[in-house]
Amino acid sequence: MPRELRVPGRFNGFWLAFHPTKLDAPDTRVSRRPRAILAISAGTTIAFMERTTLLTSFQDFGLADPIARALREENYLTPTPIQAQTIPLALAGRDVVGIAQTGTGKTASFALPILHRLLENRVRPQPKSCRVLVLSPTRELSGQILDSFNAYGRHIRLSSALAIGGVPMGRQVRAVMQGVEVMVATPGRLLDLVQSNGLKLNQVEFLVLDEADRMLDMGFINDIRKIVAKLPIRRQTLFFSATMPKDIAELAEAMLRDPARVAVTPVSSTVDRIAQRAIQVDFTAKPAVLAQILKQEPVDRALVFTRTKHGADKVVKGLAKAGIEANAIHGNKSQNHRERVLAAFRSGEIRTLVATDIAARGIDVDGISHVVNFDLPNIPETYVHRIGRTARAGADGVAISLVAGAEEMGYLSDIERLIRITVPREDRRTPGNRDGNRDAAAPAQAAQPHRSGRSAPRAHNVRGNEHAQSAKGPRRRRRRGGNNGAAQTNRGESPRPSQTGSSESIQGVAFLHRESRPKQQPNRNKQPQH
Repeated sequence: MPRELRVPGRFNGFWLAFHPTKLDAPDTRVSRRPRAILAISAGTTIAFMERTTLLTSFQDFGLADPIARALREENYLTPTPIQAQTIPLALAGRDVVGIAQTGTGKTASFALPILHRLLENRVRPQPKSCRVLVLSPTRELSGQILDSFNAYGRHIRLSSALAIGGVPMGRQVRAVMQGVEVMVATPGRLLDLVQSNGLKLNQVEFLVLDEADRMLDMGFINDIRKIVAKLPIRRQTLFFSATMPKDIAELAEAMLRDPARVAVTPVSSTVDRIAQRAIQVDFTAKPAVLAQILKQEPVDRALVFTRTKHGADKVVKGLAKAGIEANAIHGNKSQNHRERVLAAFRSGEIRTLVATDIAARGIDVDGISHVVNFDLPNIPETYVHRIGRTARAGADGVAISLVAGAEEMGYLSDIERLIRITVPREDRRTPGNRDGNRDAAAPAQAAQPHRSGRSAPRAHNVRGNEHAQSAKGPRRRRRRGGNNGAAQTNRGESPRPSQTGSSESIQGVAFLHRESRPKQQPNRNKQPQH
């Protein structure tokens, strides 16, 4: 008699994906709804493929009643493509690699199935432990993820915690030592807590990496490896990234077991509703051109990107001189300052926000009409991240890049190759200065790391300069503890230093315990936004 293998009930007609299998005996496999039965003879190699039909309602997922009730209160009706593909796989316990850009609803795609599986096996967390660990690159994004977990789990009295830098520890630290179900953290701060014996990771059942490519760019790759090494081998891992460069693919392969791959858009694509253009300018003219754009364009909210923290502050001062109110967020700003600025930006009190790439990862604001690249990124994938902040929820958007000098023109060419689009260009350079004044921008350019095979600018005649200095007089002694003039990388969350065992390593870790409660005024967005 042929055997019969049934798909779990919550799939509601979905077929699991099987690897090619050589059968030693006749076999029959059917879906839960027997729409198709495949009779296989002995010795036949078969492979079942997943059904391509996606669920069109959250009710079809078969989520637990408390979660389904929270979704109805949030007025979540139709899942986004990434949710429709990821949730059934995660409910079945599969490891998942999700390729999706910002704003596609990634948070719900991992939060909902994890909450459902927690309810299936509800146990009290052990002291100093967590059952779910979510890693994200920035403070803001971590806070938003935790808020989403608490919103979806408002009817199950979910215990959760947040571990980020920039906020002093409070009395909640003692409460979290009793154990929590969900923890959201940035990698460096989590590692501080673990190595200070404030948290144990041997009880983690679910691991989520969100914005993995950005964590790689920020230098968290070694921290992530250290964290993963402390986790149980038997766990479910959900891995999300907007892009999939080689380093990220290798990291995913090392962390995941037989993962299912889902993707909602091509890795290098940009939203069709974004009108992109580039303006070629002199380096010294960038502030004036930016001010002109913000005054002449029909701006609702504008997000301006710079490569450095110092550059962001400098742009804000320049806009203030031009009569344009703006504010900046970056890693050097306190958490309270960043939260106040983001609140003012969301409410429309401030219409122009200047940010570095790292700080912008936590910005989840609808209604951004314009994205301006004051400094063009030298990493093409970063361009895709940046302009994805506009044209959300079916709206149109504008992305303008200020391009100065041959180096940034090279960056633009790299970007065009990645997105397979020729960006329209407008030339506003001064006649006779068509190559741009490269020296004028040298200080701002120096702090940017180089990638994609483009070599960093090299210092010329270094030895000659040293001899010239010695001829003029004795050289100045270097200060101890400095970086000898090395450029500082722009990071919202600094990777952990190499030394370990410091008695003060827990200093500066925010570890906040939150218990979800029903909302009084639910958010009525049609679809979850990441």
